[in-house]
Amino acid sequence: MRSCVNYLDFVISAQKFGQPRGITSVCSAHPFVLEAALQHGLAQHLPVLIEATCNQVNQFGGYTGLTPADFVLYVSKIADRVGFPRQNLLLGGDHLGPLVWSGEPAAVAMDRAKTLVRDYVQAGFAKIHLDCSMPCADDKELTVELVAQRAAELAQVAENAIPANPELRITNRELRYVIGTEVPPAGGAKAGETHLTVTDPADAAQTINLTRRAFSALGLEFAWERVIALVVQPGVEFGDENVHEYDRSAAAGLARFIENVPSLVYEAHSTDYQTRAALRALVEDHFGILKVGPALTFAFREAVFALAEIEETLCQTPSRIRETLEVAMLTNPVHWKKHYSGDAQTQKFARSFSFSDRIRYYWKTPETQQAFEQLMTNLGENALPLALLSQYLPGQYRNIRSGHIPNRASAILLDRVMDVLDSYHWACQGENCPE
Repeated sequence: MRSCVNYLDFVISAQKFGQPRGITSVCSAHPFVLEAALQHGLAQHLPVLIEATCNQVNQFGGYTGLTPADFVLYVSKIADRVGFPRQNLLLGGDHLGPLVWSGEPAAVAMDRAKTLVRDYVQAGFAKIHLDCSMPCADDKELTVELVAQRAAELAQVAENAIPANPELRITNRELRYVIGTEVPPAGGAKAGETHLTVTDPADAAQTINLTRRAFSALGLEFAWERVIALVVQPGVEFGDENVHEYDRSAAAGLARFIENVPSLVYEAHSTDYQTRAALRALVEDHFGILKVGPALTFAFREAVFALAEIEETLCQTPSRIRETLEVAMLTNPVHWKKHYSGDAQTQKFARSFSFSDRIRYYWKTPETQQAFEQLMTNLGENALPLALLSQYLPGQYRNIRSGHIPNRASAILLDRVMDVLDSYHWACQGENCPE
C-alpha cells in the first residue's frame, strides 16, 4: 500500500506516463457518507481522500461547528470504528482562502485566511487548495496577479506551519497544493443556467505562470514543486433539476494543454451526477482528481426516503422523518431559501428532491436526528421483506439476494452511498477495475 500522499503522486505520475488514473475526493461531513467512503476504501485496498471546505470547517467552527482539529478527530474516530488504517487516510482543505470573509477588507480577510490555512496544516491536512479568487470588500480590481500573490502568501503560511500532533507524521515535505478555481463557484449552477464556459487554455496557462512567479518571489520554489493540480471549469455542473454533461470535444483544448505541463493535472469540482462514462472521460482527459459531495448525501437521502416508505407499510407508529425534515427546513430556511426559486409547490419539491441537496444541512437538527433514530429502531436489525426492498430499493435488493450485503437498514444505507462511489472507483481505475 502506498502512503496517502505518495498515492497522489502516483496518480500524477501515471497520468504523465499516459495511464489515465484518478482519485475520488469525498467532500462531505455526513457520518454515513464518511463511513461508506472508508468501508469502500477498505474493500478496494486504496487510500481515501476526504476534504472539508472553508465554509464547512474553519477556525470559528463553520456550518458544521467543527474546527480543522475537530474534523480530523471526527473522521479519525469513524476510521477507527470501521477498521480503516489512519495512515491510509488523506485529508484535504478545499477553497482555503478569504471566501468566508470576503465581505471584510482584504487585510482582515487575508489575515483570517492565513489562520485558516495554518490551522488546517497543523491539524494534519496534507492536500491544500489555495483559492484567493474572490474579491474582498475594498478590492477595486481583482487581477490574476493579485490572486496569485495571495495564494503564494497562503502557501508560505502553510510551509511554516508545524503540525501540533506529532502522531500525524505530516511534514512540510508531504504537503501537496492545488491552485485555481472553477467558474461558476462551488455549490451548483444557478437556476435557469443552461450554458457553462469551459476554461480557455490560455487562461489556465496564465494562472500557472503567474502563480509560479508569485511562489518564486517569496522563495517558495520547493513548495511549487509540490503543486500537483489546477482547478478549471471543464463544463460540468448541476442545478436543482439539471446536470451539465461533460462534453469532451468542448474540453479538448484543455486536455491537450495540460499534457505539456510537467507534474500537473486538473482537479474537477462539481462532478456530481455525471455518468460513469463521463467520469471516465474526465480522468482520460487528465482530470486526475474528481470531487463529489452532494451526490453522496443525495443517495443517502434517497435510501432514507425509501426506508421510510417501507417503515410506513410495516409499522403502526412510523418516524415521519420526511415530514420532520420538511418542518425543519421551513422553520430555518437559511440553508435553502436563496437557492430554491419558483412558486410554493416548486420550492417544496426542491426541498426534498433537488440535485443541489440543500436538505443535507438539516440531518443534524435534534428533531431530525430523533426521527432518524426512530426510523432505524422501527426497522431494527431484522431482515426487511424482500418484496418491499424490490419495490423501493431494487439495487440493494439485488445486492442482498446475491449475498453482497446483509439485509439490515444500516447496511442498505451504506450500500446506496457506495453505489455512487463505485462509479467513481471505476472511472479512476479504468482497465484495472471490472465493470
